[in-house]
Amino acid sequence: MNKIIFFAQIRELIGVEKLELSLERMSINQLLDHLSLRGDKWVLALKEKTVLCAVNQTLVDYDYVIQKGDEIAFFPPVTGG
Repeated sequence: MNKIIFFAQIRELIGVEKLELSLERMSINQLLDHLSLRGDKWVLALKEKTVLCAVNQTLVDYDYVIQKGDEIAFFPPVTGG
């Protein structure tokens, strides 16, 4: 199983903090497509491909292939001022 964690505005928009799914051999891009099937709020929060993704607390590209036990985190881009 894989834990998926959503942070900040993403979590607020979809109303979900965590999910546990079996995602082995799925890319992050495929995961985003899969999660977007959950409805319009999910599409708005994830499908635009502006979110950052970390696997096991390390930033990864959307082509990263998920392994058994990986923890995936999605969060909005960070801006500074």
